[in-house]
Amino acid sequence: MPGSVPEVRVRVMNSAPVQGDGEWVLYWMVAVRRTRFNFALQRAAFWASELGRPLLVLEALRCDYPWASDRLHRFILDGMAENRRAFGRAGVTYHPYVEPALGAGRGLLEALAARAGVVVTDDCPAFFLPRMVAAAAARVPVLVEAVDGNGLLPLRAADRAYPTAHGFRRFLQRELPRHWAEAPEADPLAKRSGPPAVPLPEEIFDRWPPAGSDLLMGDAAALAALPLDHAVKPAPLRGGSEAAGAGLSTFLSARLAGYAQGRNRIEGSAASGLSPYLHFGHLSAHEVAAAVLEREDWNPGRPSPKATGSRQGWWGASASAEAFLDQLITWRELGLNAAAHLPAYQDFETLPDWARATLLKHSADPRPHLYTLGELEAAATHDPLWNAAQLQLVREGTIHNYLRMLWGKKILEWTGHPREALEVMTELNDRFALDGRDPNSVAGIFWTLGRYDRPWGPERPIFGTVRFMSSQNTARKMDVTGYLRRFGPAGAADGR
Repeated sequence: MPGSVPEVRVRVMNSAPVQGDGEWVLYWMVAVRRTRFNFALQRAAFWASELGRPLLVLEALRCDYPWASDRLHRFILDGMAENRRAFGRAGVTYHPYVEPALGAGRGLLEALAARAGVVVTDDCPAFFLPRMVAAAAARVPVLVEAVDGNGLLPLRAADRAYPTAHGFRRFLQRELPRHWAEAPEADPLAKRSGPPAVPLPEEIFDRWPPAGSDLLMGDAAALAALPLDHAVKPAPLRGGSEAAGAGLSTFLSARLAGYAQGRNRIEGSAASGLSPYLHFGHLSAHEVAAAVLEREDWNPGRPSPKATGSRQGWWGASASAEAFLDQLITWRELGLNAAAHLPAYQDFETLPDWARATLLKHSADPRPHLYTLGELEAAATHDPLWNAAQLQLVREGTIHNYLRMLWGKKILEWTGHPREALEVMTELNDRFALDGRDPNSVAGIFWTLGRYDRPWGPERPIFGTVRFMSSQNTARKMDVTGYLRRFGPAGAADGR
C-alpha cells in the first residue's frame, strides 16, 4: 500500500478479513519495543489512517517466558515506562500489561483483537515469538500482519540460510542498495491522522489492568512480587530508548574512531555496548547505521561498488566505520538469516558437516578439567580469566566481546561432550546475558563450535579442527590485569 512499509517486510499471518467497522487498529508490540524507526508502528498508524480508527498499542510482558528474571523484566520495564510517556505525548492509547501471575494475561489479545479492524505485530524470527504470533493469528477473527523491522536487509530478501559470513556479505552487498532508501520513518506517529486516543472498555481494563507506575519506575518490591527468577538481579545497565540513544551518542563521540583497532581490547575497549538495546528493540539498526554514516559524511546516492564480499572498502567509509558496520549489519543479520531460514537453527545437528564430524570424532577425548553447570555458573574453575568473564556475565549481564569467544571455547573444552557444551553455553548465556536468546548471540555460541568458520590445523584433542583459543594466549596478547581486578572472586555473589 502506498505510504505504508515495503511489502517485502509485511507477512500476512491468517486469512481473516479487515473489519472496517472495528473500534481501533491494534498494534501488538512484541519485539520492536520503541516508538521511533519502527516499521510495524508505521504500518499500524497507516492502517489507522486508512480505516479512520484510533490506534491502540498493546505491549504485554508475560511471566513464564524461558529464563524470565528480575534482570530481563527490569530492562523491558524501563522501555515500557518510556513508551508510556511517548505514546501519551502522541495522543495514542497505550496499554502496558505485565502479567502478575502465570496465565493471568490469557485472553487479553483476543479480547482486544475481537474489536479491532486490523492487528499489526512484529515479525521476529527468534526465541518463542514466531510460535506465539502464529498461534495468536490462528485464534483471532481479524487480519493479522507481522512486520519485519529486524535489520537493514529484509528477512525475506534472502531465500536461504548462508553458511559463511563471506557468502552472506557478498549477497548483502548486491541486495542492500535497493533497500537502503526504504528506511523506517524516524517518528511514525508524526503524520498520524486517525481519531484521538480511545479509552479501553471497562471490562478489559478491570480484568487486565495496566502496569502500575511503581513497577514501571523501578520499585524493587513491585518487581519482587512477580513470579520470576529473583536470583538473577537487575543489571547496572538500564533499558529503554533514552538509555539506548545515550549509549549510541557516547559510542559515536568517544569510541567509534578507534573501533577498528580497539574493539577487542580489554582495557580501553572501543566496543559499542549496544547489543542489549538492539536485542530488546529499544534501538533500531537503521538508526545506528544512519548515525554512523552521517558522521562519515557518506553519500547514499553514490554508485554501489562491486559486491566482492570483502569486509573493507564497500562502504567507502573510514576503517573503523566499516569495521563497525560489518558487525552491525553482516554479522548481526547473518544470525537473523539463520533464525529465519535454517530450521532448528539452535540444534547441534545444524552445525556444518565438517564441524559436527570433527567434534564427534573427538567427543570421547579425555578432558583436562571437567566442570558441572553449577561449578561453571559459580565461576569455580581453575582459570582466573574465564572466571572473571563469567562473573562479569553474572553481575552485569554482558561479557567483553573478545572474552565471550574465549568463554565459549573453554566450555567446549571443560564439558563431557560437545552437545553438553552447547546446552551449558545456552543456559548460562540466556539466563544471564541481556542480549541472550537473540539470533546474534546464538550465532556467537555456534561460532565457537564451527558455524561460520573453517577447519583449522593442526588437529587437536577435543576441538579436532575447530578453532582453538586459550586463556594463556589471550593474556599474552592483551592487558588483563585491570579486568581480573574488577571481576575477581571478591564480588562473586554480586548480581545474583
